[in-house]
Amino acid sequence: MFSHMIPRASRPLLRSANNTFRASPSTLYLVDKVQSRRSYATETEEKDLVIIGGGVAGYVAAIKAGQEGLKVACIEKRGSLGGTCLNVGCIPSKSLLNNSHLYHQILHDTKNRGIEVGDVKLNLKQMMKAKETSVNGLTKGIEFLFKKNNVEYIKGTGAFADEHTVQVNLTEGGETSVRGKNILIATGSEATPFPGLTIDEKKVITSTGAIALETVPKKMVVIGGGIIGLEMASVWSRLGAEVTVVEFLGQIGGPGMDAEISKNIQKTLGKQGIKFKLNTKVMEGDDSGSDVKIKVEAAKGGKEETLDADVVLVAIGRRPYTAGLGLENIGLETDNRGRIVIDQEYRTKIPHIRVIGDVTFGPMLAHKAEEEAVAAIEFITKNYGHVNYGAIPSVMYTHPEVAWVGQNEAELKEAGVKYKVGSFPFSANSRAKTNLDSDGMVKFLADAETDRILGIHIVGPNAGEMIAEGVLALEYGASSEDVARTSHAHPTLAEAFKEAAMATHGKAIHY
Repeated sequence: MFSHMIPRASRPLLRSANNTFRASPSTLYLVDKVQSRRSYATETEEKDLVIIGGGVAGYVAAIKAGQEGLKVACIEKRGSLGGTCLNVGCIPSKSLLNNSHLYHQILHDTKNRGIEVGDVKLNLKQMMKAKETSVNGLTKGIEFLFKKNNVEYIKGTGAFADEHTVQVNLTEGGETSVRGKNILIATGSEATPFPGLTIDEKKVITSTGAIALETVPKKMVVIGGGIIGLEMASVWSRLGAEVTVVEFLGQIGGPGMDAEISKNIQKTLGKQGIKFKLNTKVMEGDDSGSDVKIKVEAAKGGKEETLDADVVLVAIGRRPYTAGLGLENIGLETDNRGRIVIDQEYRTKIPHIRVIGDVTFGPMLAHKAEEEAVAAIEFITKNYGHVNYGAIPSVMYTHPEVAWVGQNEAELKEAGVKYKVGSFPFSANSRAKTNLDSDGMVKFLADAETDRILGIHIVGPNAGEMIAEGVLALEYGASSEDVARTSHAHPTLAEAFKEAAMATHGKAIHY
């Protein structure tokens, strides 16, 4: 039925229509009734698409495929859809970031606003409950969308039996298998462990434990000054912990963050109470006692120092997750970083098996995975798809937020590209001033000759929302003049975006 939708390279591997399951209408009705009770596929069925992984990449692909009329099964072992992002990552962390910010603001930032408050107390248990309420509502929402788009949801752990068959150990017990004309691997990633420290998610934690602590630690050491580390450092610092961030590089935020922006946010987070040890490497850790001891020294060598902490957060990155997938059963291998190798259409060397999201190349970002999910289904059904990897935004949800898209100054210099810079501070923006929230800036990087925008970097209030305009500008090849000549409502924070474009093309008005 769908052979015309499958890429030519895949067709020789497709199962013949003569081998499909056939039965009388009454038998099919009974089979459907049984399946609805069992909620998993039988071995006799063949789907147009089987997806291994119900995270952001997998569930978006499943919904999109269902919308396109494909018969889809999605296998997920967690017991709830949404993957790391929705269950223990992006979504719950944003709940804690938002509510911890409100708590911190009430404690320290109401007097100047003419708001006097009495005794303010932290109810951590209720804060965690609010987080779980948000997560549960969203995961149930995805299940509803599966039903709406006729996606079969199989709860269990999938592994390849052969190139078209996935064996599933069901969560509720027992086994089944499901065959697919096409198979999509979307198994995501896991936190990278630190050698010598045993992750127990109580004393030595990853981001998963960082969103579920039952008490506020007195001292917390964060190993890794990237986005995840800094977001969790912000949450627990606001709630009362003494937080020290240890980072091997000379800047925070990771290598993608522009150096000027990195210095700006580090200064602000420092004022909020977070301590930083940059150009510092962790030599070893000892978690055998009631607390954790971390030995550090200068990255280039130097005097050792021991840091004591109640809790140590390991946030040194994430790695692709392929454990138990049975790749060896079908001859698929990973590269030296554990990523499954694919071509430009997300195909492995077995053409009907594709891979998207964290388990393959590119930034480990939920929205990147979503874009790949849609593109992969378009390749299957229409033979074309598109993701512009040069216009994938990054956001750090500290306060102020940090967001960027495109290239930073270091990358442009390394590539030998001549560029011009324009910036505008939020301290000169009327809305930021009236909100008493004016730290940060908007920074444009544009080609020196053509004025085409090459990168946009923001540190400040609402940066995560504002960067969408920057993504659109890059996607359509806009110049800084294009943005500068576009009317922005007054008074808004987005006027700082326009003024930064004006500063790049010519001169800003209000600074």
